[in-house]
Amino acid sequence: MRRRVVSLLPGAFLLVVLAASGIASAGEHPGREFIERNGYKGPETCGFAGCHPGVAKAFLSTVHWTHAAVPTNVTGVDEPRRAYGMKNRAYTMCNGNDTVSALKEVKNPETGRTKFTGCNSCHPGDNIHGVGSTGPGAEAAIDCLLCHAATYDFSRRHPEKNAQGRVVIGQDRSLEAALSVGKPGIKNCMACHESAGGGPLVKKGFGFTEANDIHAAKGMVCVDCHGTKDHRIPTGFDPNIWATDGVRIGCDDGKCHNGAPHKDADLNNHTAKIACQTCHVTRSGGALAKDFVKWTKTSGGFWEPTTLRKDANETSPAYAWYNMTVRNSAKLIAPQGSRKDGRSRIYPFKIFEGRGFFDRKTGKLLVMDMGPPMVNGDVKAGLASAAKITGLKSYDP
Repeated sequence: MRRRVVSLLPGAFLLVVLAASGIASAGEHPGREFIERNGYKGPETCGFAGCHPGVAKAFLSTVHWTHAAVPTNVTGVDEPRRAYGMKNRAYTMCNGNDTVSALKEVKNPETGRTKFTGCNSCHPGDNIHGVGSTGPGAEAAIDCLLCHAATYDFSRRHPEKNAQGRVVIGQDRSLEAALSVGKPGIKNCMACHESAGGGPLVKKGFGFTEANDIHAAKGMVCVDCHGTKDHRIPTGFDPNIWATDGVRIGCDDGKCHNGAPHKDADLNNHTAKIACQTCHVTRSGGALAKDFVKWTKTSGGFWEPTTLRKDANETSPAYAWYNMTVRNSAKLIAPQGSRKDGRSRIYPFKIFEGRGFFDRKTGKLLVMDMGPPMVNGDVKAGLASAAKITGLKSYDP
């Protein structure tokens, strides 16, 4: 059974996320002399001599490591008390997740080429100690410098085989990177967030540039708004972000702007029903549709889902009433709200349409392992591999 699934992706919630430049701002780090004398050995160096004790262990409980949390504003979930996120969730922007599409090596028998692929390429560990892992090994695998080094060499953050033949993500643990630690910059965040969904600006579709956003024009970076406490990062109300650290952020929550941000009283009256993003983020783009039933062969010999996409900021968003609760069903993921409920405001959204396989028995979307179809376009092999990994014994696509 094949159905179309429409998801409404926000065109404007993370206003300071998408950007083109800027990395961590290095200050005079108190541990500089120790690092110069002893080198950098990962999180154990950061926790030495009482500098950041217990931070690595605490980080393992944040969503940047677990990739899952119990959603608090989503209706229609199968198990309301279950943790959902990139670890185990499937919807048709990705149609895979960390569990079935972990980091792996894919070989093309026709060309002899090898490609490393997988959802876990953005996991801030070494992928042997994967999503949700705990213990000393997981703590030691955390890539602190990925977010905190101003001179991080992102070319080292590349999938490769280790000495044991396992596919892992490399890390830059060089002395140069370690001596440049500081406040995360835009590039530190964008190394992962900009490429979410399969490539630069594919998912969100709007660029954080001076021409498009006043925050960028003022030289702001992501963490100026998304400031953290204990590595728990405040998140907006994107209908497709189900896993959060329980800390939320809004344009007019008083931290940056209040409910009366304009000098003109008439404009301030509009904010009761119209969200800030509606007027201030007016463009969208990126992927508009993906077909996980029909894949297309690329010039490199590998296959990928047939995708309809536009450039960043090439299209206009759609608008809907939103009260910060999300409707989730087999056919639609969308904002809930009404002009009459007293809580909703008009927000801009990017409309995304995906097509995937559903189980005729349950009506649920079937998750896919992206590895097999990338080799030869065999989507049924991708379904079978995912079913085996997740323990799904029978299904009728």
